[in-house]
Order: sequence, then C-alpha cells, then structure tokens
Amino acid sequence: MSDLRTTIGSLTLQNPIMPASGTFSEDLAEVFDLDLLGAHVLKTIMAGERAGNPTPRVCELPGGMLNAIGIPSKGIAYFRDHSLPFWSRYSAPLVVSISAHSADEFARLAEAVSLPGVAAIEANISCPNIEADGKAFAMRPDSTRQVIELLRAATDLPLWAKLTPNTGEPVEVAQAAEAAGADALVVANTALGMAIDIDTRRPKLGNVMGGISGPAIKPIALRMTYQCARAVGIPVIGCGGIAELDDVLEFLIAGARAVQVGTATFRSPTVMARLIPALDTWMEARGIATLDEITGSVLVETDEGALQWGSAS
Repeated sequence: MSDLRTTIGSLTLQNPIMPASGTFSEDLAEVFDLDLLGAHVLKTIMAGERAGNPTPRVCELPGGMLNAIGIPSKGIAYFRDHSLPFWSRYSAPLVVSISAHSADEFARLAEAVSLPGVAAIEANISCPNIEADGKAFAMRPDSTRQVIELLRAATDLPLWAKLTPNTGEPVEVAQAAEAAGADALVVANTALGMAIDIDTRRPKLGNVMGGISGPAIKPIALRMTYQCARAVGIPVIGCGGIAELDDVLEFLIAGARAVQVGTATFRSPTVMARLIPALDTWMEARGIATLDEITGSVLVETDEGALQWGSAS
C-alpha cells in the first residue's frame, strides 16, 4: 500500500478524502465505515436556531445543482449536547464548520465550539456579512483579515478559512487569511447562480439565487486551488466538482493537500469510500510512495518555453 497520509497544519489525516460541509450527515454511518475518511466536516452551524431559506431550495443543472438551503441550524446547544457525542465515537478528526453574520459573532461561536473532541474549525466566511451590506467576508481581503484575526484570537484550535469563488481577488483574499492566522484554506465554496422556469417565469429557487455546485464548478475551483497554493505557505484543501479519481488527482497535482467531496455524495453516498482505495491503487501502479510526490507537481510552461514545477512565471 502507498502512504496516503497528509498533513493540514498540525493535523495528520490518514488520507486526503473528506466531505464538504453540508453534504455529510450521521445517516451515512449506515452506508459505510465513516472512519475510512481522512476527516469529518460537519454541516455549518450558527449560534442559534435557524430555519433556512424558503422553498424550493434545490434545482438540478446540466452540470450539477443549484441550491439555496440558507444554512438551517439547530444551534450551538444542540451541537454540544447531541452532535458532538455522536461524532466523538470516531477516530477521524472532527472539523466543525461555523457561520455568522458579523465578525464578533464569528469569534463568539468559535470560542463556543472549541470543545474537547473538536479537532479543527472551518470558518465559512463565504456567507453574507451584515457589516458590509451583505457581501461575503471572503470577497475582500480587508474583511477576510478582520474576521480571521478575531477568530484566531478566540480559539487555539486549527482554523480553516473557506473561501468563495465570487471574488475578483482570490489570491489577495487567500494571503489575507494566511496573514491573519488561518492554518489552512478550503477552496472553494459554491458560485452564485440563478435558474428560471420559462413556463411560470419565476426563479426556480425560493431565494431567487443560489450556489452552483457539482462538475460545472470544478474548473473554477481547480483554478483557484492552483492560484492559492502558489501564493500562500499554508495548506490548501480543494473543493468543487470532485466526483471521480481523476478529479482528486487534478486537485492534488494543482497543489491541494486534501480534497472535499460534496454534491457527488448526493448522487452516490459511497463515493468517498470508493475514492480512497482507488487513489491507493493508482499510486501503487505508478510506484508513487507518498502523496508528497503528487502534491503541487503540475508542470507549467514558462515564457522561455521551459517546463517548471507549479509556476507560471
């Protein structure tokens, strides 16, 4: 067997496969052994109870799906009393995804979830920021820096910043998150989109707009992963349209140290469990002993015509 272990800051994962937040639930324990995964990333929680967006919340697209779930949450008390005891029975590191509408609220929530049994916090800074007229924190370097600094001061746990593709400054945002104290980046969340029913002339989502996920977003997420991995010194976790082994490998070669699988789990609940042995088989067949031999190994032609590892300059 090849060595599938990877390091994300201070955490060592037994393999690079983990779920994307919002696509992973306790029900999957009835489908496969959840301890096969490199980590468990839970559905985003907020401090209090939240119903989520109006229905309909999901519609299919030719290349994936469009959703506007709205982060329904049972709150921190439910997580502490019910969710945490369930997930604590597993050995895979538990990553808790959190979201808030202000930087101060983010910090308070991070402190509240810094509990025994929690291995890391994933800050969903791709959500609307009421202090910036609804623009997501991760759309701008200054708001990214502000919220990550407060989060960093509120917890000693490893802190992962989940970035958004809805920005024209992905590298600057990534660098701001690193400078403010993030231990890793998750690249990226869903891209904002819309669909209309031509018969009713109404939006197909109750929230009008929603997030595009699935294969359609993969080229964007892969590009961002490559850009961010070159620009920062902290690990990058690729996320967006990953469903097959080739997808995993592309993200690793682009510079990701691990990947998150989301929409593909809705289509096939055992997809993550299949990707792990498939990756091992691929590496063994090529005599590749460790993931480090793959990570960031993309070859890019320079202006002088030479091939250079992981750089376009």
